[in-house]
Amino acid sequence: MPGENLSRDEARERGRLLSVDAYDVALDVRSAVTQGPAAATFRSRTTIRFRCAEPGASTFADLLAPQVTSVTLNGRELDCAAVFDGTRIALDGLAAENTLTVDAQCAYSRTGEGLHRFVDPEDGEVYLYTQYEPADARRVFANFEQPDLKAPFTFEVAAPEGWVVLSNGAQEGAADGGTHRFATTRPISTYITAVVAGPYHYVSDSYHRTFEDGTELEVPLGALCRKGLAKHFDADDVFTVTKQGLDFFHDHFDFPYPFGKYDTAFVPEYNLGAMENPGCVTFREEFIFRGKVTEASYERRANVILHEMAHMWFGDLVTMQWWDDLWLKESYADFMGAFALVEATRFANGWITFANRRKAWAYRADQLPSTHPVTADIRDLEDAKLNFDGITYAKGAAVLKQLVAYVGQDAFLEGARRYFKRHAYGNTRLADLLAVLEETSGRDMTAWSRSWLETAGVNSLTPQVTYDANGRITELSILQEASSEQPELRPHRVAVGLYRHQTAFSDGGDAALVRYARAEVDVAGPRTEVPELAGAERPELVLVNDEDLTYCKVRFDEGSLATLRARLGDLTDPMARALCWAALWGLTRDGLMPARDYLDLVRRFAGQETEIGVLQSLHAQAQTALEHYSAPDRRELAARELAEGALHELRFAEPGSGHQLTWARHFAAIAATPADLQLLKGLLDGTAKIDGLEVDQELRWSFLEPLAAHGVADEAAISAELARDDTASGKRYQVRCLAARPSAEVKAQAWADVVESDALSNALVEATIAGFAQPGQRELLTPYAPRYFAAIERIWRERSIEIAMSVVRGLFPAWLVEQSTLDAADDWLAEHAQAAPALRRLVLEERDDLARALRAQACDETAGPRP
Repeated sequence: MPGENLSRDEARERGRLLSVDAYDVALDVRSAVTQGPAAATFRSRTTIRFRCAEPGASTFADLLAPQVTSVTLNGRELDCAAVFDGTRIALDGLAAENTLTVDAQCAYSRTGEGLHRFVDPEDGEVYLYTQYEPADARRVFANFEQPDLKAPFTFEVAAPEGWVVLSNGAQEGAADGGTHRFATTRPISTYITAVVAGPYHYVSDSYHRTFEDGTELEVPLGALCRKGLAKHFDADDVFTVTKQGLDFFHDHFDFPYPFGKYDTAFVPEYNLGAMENPGCVTFREEFIFRGKVTEASYERRANVILHEMAHMWFGDLVTMQWWDDLWLKESYADFMGAFALVEATRFANGWITFANRRKAWAYRADQLPSTHPVTADIRDLEDAKLNFDGITYAKGAAVLKQLVAYVGQDAFLEGARRYFKRHAYGNTRLADLLAVLEETSGRDMTAWSRSWLETAGVNSLTPQVTYDANGRITELSILQEASSEQPELRPHRVAVGLYRHQTAFSDGGDAALVRYARAEVDVAGPRTEVPELAGAERPELVLVNDEDLTYCKVRFDEGSLATLRARLGDLTDPMARALCWAALWGLTRDGLMPARDYLDLVRRFAGQETEIGVLQSLHAQAQTALEHYSAPDRRELAARELAEGALHELRFAEPGSGHQLTWARHFAAIAATPADLQLLKGLLDGTAKIDGLEVDQELRWSFLEPLAAHGVADEAAISAELARDDTASGKRYQVRCLAARPSAEVKAQAWADVVESDALSNALVEATIAGFAQPGQRELLTPYAPRYFAAIERIWRERSIEIAMSVVRGLFPAWLVEQSTLDAADDWLAEHAQAAPALRRLVLEERDDLARALRAQACDETAGPRP
């Protein structure tokens, strides 16, 4: 719709003209119940008080609504038809001081954008919540939708009596006939305002802190979820991590939590992991675990809690001027979340997870054609939406970890403290952060910023070693390389570790591969010597970037690679092992190691992996290698070998352990032979058992999907499973399993439900796509490749950006790894040069993954016997 995609230039001009003093927002959401199942709209009445630097000037307010009933500017009634075009309200003849009141009927959302309305299939209850970032507050109330026009907000919500209703501020007094009034916030941006309303299950607690000067801080805590999830809700653990985080950030930030209360709301059909609305943080309800999960799941939830809490300072208290500097909040939150996880909670190995999972996300994003600097060029809101990516989050966080190694932890944290005090409740740019870091570190941050924040791409670091006749190192150097597209060579602070087995003449028994020498060095330019390691005895493994201090692709010399091929499982240090696994996966993705070799390493050594999070990554990567990187004529054999290995590890894992559960899920994901599928069927119906493996409801669905995908479980079996689990979660699993069945009619219906209709909610769109795109159904899916390219421009034009992104990414014919698919993508890009840049970016990214898969398959095709 014209005007929906706000540009940076428009925002800059409006920001120059306006200063916003206050918002008063009144929402009436009683219609969520009174209008019945098809409830469509709610009343929204907003009063904005703002100043204009140039009286007489014109501007606009933002609103996405089906109907505006009145617009009043400075007491003057405006003609709604004349001033409102569906996305913007034209405001002419502004005074120095202005009052704008807009009364509108806004639409409930089914896409997770704006005010989302969810009806619980289990009990018919209605639940509401808001989600705005980057610019969907305008779907709920009229505003100036840009991050630098901050203001205090006062919310009033009329809701059905008995509902729990929350906003950013604390509720003032008891609800009056269902009307809830909330305390005025401190100045915040529109995109972090929030409302949560419904018959939620609510648990309360409190946090207390006494500061060194004797002042005290009391923070009321709340945690809530749907009533149907209350029996699974471990609120005590949520509160424990919340309190640990508040202690950690108060210890290090020297700025008391500034937003009063702290509610943690777990909400249904959520598109994101979580959102940092001050005082009212929203999370996807999948963080409430309905069945047994591994410790890695609890670690991930804790990390997300701490990530969002870090935003209370980085992002909410101090906010970026425009989305160019989105990294100022997301990179810091990602880094500080991991830092707090390790330092303040029971998850002491959080940096291993960061190295193995978060940075894998960054490395992929940084090698796409859409890669961009950490501080990006964001022309408009569509650009902003796509930049919530692995670079803005994980690469930025890795760069900050490198910065801590560069300037020291004390200087880094003192810079944060000064940043908060200097810019509290304001907006900043890159230069503002660099200024405080220069003050606290005494270093010139300009060159560092240019290399790490203002250029794109990832460097490769490779050891080069020479030895004397006695087997001692004469010279060890680190070679740094960059791609031709992103040629920047960067300064890296790295540790180099030398590893060997404990005994000089190991017989291959229980000997451990351990580090016996280490040196830190500043890498600069294409070649850097490490003189501290000259004279050391010959290592079996040289590990560049030991301890994961920098952001780079790690390569190996031939001797080290041979050691890993033969003895990877002997590495006892979990961080070193995780880094080696990550480097080996990088070689596979880059077409430098055949997929069959990587799968062989997983079969032989993954069973020795102690870190659950690393093991889960290995399983996911093995599945990618099997489905996308294996030569087609070897795929069936590779799948059978991988499943045999998984079943062996499942049977020999400690009964009832997280490792056993992880191997069970992996086995189900790759099961394909009649015997494998019969075992899954037996585990479901109780005729087969594996000691210690509890097949709870979540695991039942994990077993049922491959049975459905291989035609073993039919619609009746899926319906019977839904009858066992007739919940919102069960409905999503049912939809996914139905779409997974190997039938042309099933695929046609799934395609129509997603592409030709907008009746499904965001969660059911996601479930349908996941079921539709089964890698073992390539022949069934082949006809949809041309249909995909014919449909995506219409999808982008007609659907919300969240749904459009899901469709464009999820239905790209990645299952058809053939030159013809690549040609079709190239043809579409050539013929649609004028398509929306954000849409072209998504297609380019998917096209690049496909090209990478073709290169990897070629590498696997030409590989000889395994070494």
